Amino acid sequence: MGTIQEEIKRRRTFAIISHPDAGKTTLTEKFLLFGGAIQTAGAVKNNKITKTAASDFMEIERQRGISVATSVMAFHYKDRLINLLDTPGHRDFAEDTYRTLTAVDSVILVVDCVKGVEAQTERLMEVCRMRNTPVIVFINKMDLEGQDPFDLLDELEEKLQIQVRPLSWPISGGQSFKGVYSLYQKELRLFNPDKTKIAKEVLSIEDIADPLLDDLVTTEHAEQLRKDVELIEGVYEEWDASPYLEGELAPVFFGSAVNNFGIQEMLDTFIEIAPDPRPRSTDVREVVPTEPKFTGFIFKIHANIDPRHRDRIAFMRVCSGQFKRNTFFTHTRLQKKLKFANPATFLAQDKNLVDEAWPGDVVGLYDTGTFKIGDTMTEGEDMQFRGIPSFSPEIFKELVNKDPMKSKQLEKGIQQLTDEGVAQLFVRELGNRKIVGTVGELQFEVIQYRLEHEYGAKCEFQAKKYYKACWIVSEDEKKLEEFKRIKGTEMVKDKDGNDVFLAPSKFLLDMEISNYPDLTFHFTSEFKTAQAS
Repeated sequence: MGTIQEEIKRRRTFAIISHPDAGKTTLTEKFLLFGGAIQTAGAVKNNKITKTAASDFMEIERQRGISVATSVMAFHYKDRLINLLDTPGHRDFAEDTYRTLTAVDSVILVVDCVKGVEAQTERLMEVCRMRNTPVIVFINKMDLEGQDPFDLLDELEEKLQIQVRPLSWPISGGQSFKGVYSLYQKELRLFNPDKTKIAKEVLSIEDIADPLLDDLVTTEHAEQLRKDVELIEGVYEEWDASPYLEGELAPVFFGSAVNNFGIQEMLDTFIEIAPDPRPRSTDVREVVPTEPKFTGFIFKIHANIDPRHRDRIAFMRVCSGQFKRNTFFTHTRLQKKLKFANPATFLAQDKNLVDEAWPGDVVGLYDTGTFKIGDTMTEGEDMQFRGIPSFSPEIFKELVNKDPMKSKQLEKGIQQLTDEGVAQLFVRELGNRKIVGTVGELQFEVIQYRLEHEYGAKCEFQAKKYYKACWIVSEDEKKLEEFKRIKGTEMVKDKDGNDVFLAPSKFLLDMEISNYPDLTFHFTSEFKTAQAS
């Protein structure tokens, strides 16, 4: 065990994000393969998981072959401890991904070389830019006939509004894909499709003018590579890590995740250049990782990870100091002291008990319903970490109980699932009606499935025509009360008891905003940082 500075330096905490089907789950698996955490990778094919991918472990994910819950995995690679957070690619689960991005120090963005940058990728990138999160781009599926690499670089710059700098370069692509040349390490890796093992051959080529290159990849491809490299060195500035660390420049790597190819160059460069655990801001001050006192926050809650034990696990990111097992820490929202007998780290479904954790680590805490997303733990200092907002949902439906005998189970189930952040729950005080808001249709299926299979409660959803949820605050209590009285049926409370107006349409919302200048309408639950726009 080293000092806190040494422990921080060893850690890399990042998330992999992408559009569905770009190959994110496959890449996650290959990282675990390189880290020695799994011996052979179970190929994830056409969204039908044959040998279940290490990070997709909920029953509904197995059926659908998409990651619906962010998985947290820790593994060792060289002398580093890597905390990898895999995120759902499906846009319906965007909110889970946004929250995960608050708990990481950097991001790897996977782009499919055939489809290029897609809408979901642009949205995820906006969230990274809100926090200046450093991003590395991995252009995947180079063994398929895709777009020209230079065109892809232009598209990345234009659509993601970030400068890019290739650090590896493909030698041809599709059927004639020969390999990858590392511009960073000046090494050549020849392509040899193998879905389960690690590519072994690495040839150090100090000078790409070396005729050996022609023998290895054919003269035509060698000439093309020399031209491309000359062009890259001419067009792009020399590589410098500081704009990357500030979130202004994205290094780009090429490869094929399914064939384990081009990944090692990226992983080796990543552990060198990616940021150590970074400071985090609270409502009181900025917390620096090297502070001696422990702080952390809950960014994800997952119920029933192990179907045999009905448990909830709250995932906590350690921000400063040292977390210790069986030590009392303060839950600042409840002002309550808690200690944890069985804190765990995860390798997908395998849980390992931990005695201590350091900044950058993600720890699973067994939870009996004490935690909500965004809760802060400290050694007594009263503060809340910032930056885990709820966004206005896009689809609203009323929850209808199909079995009055199971009302209690339904109540408990919907409370727990919405605390987990699967969806947002709004309660109308008139008649205690529950309205569930989500980003996509798929969540309603997940909620219905989980309520029935985990809580034994049957329900259905009735669509409601709402345009947006607006969190409403005002200095003038009277004006706020008047608005709530007039808008009776459209007023609800969120899980924290905040007043929320469910606007029926954009037109009516704009009208209310101009009719009530004394009220502030917010489109995210984090009022301190985001004004309604």
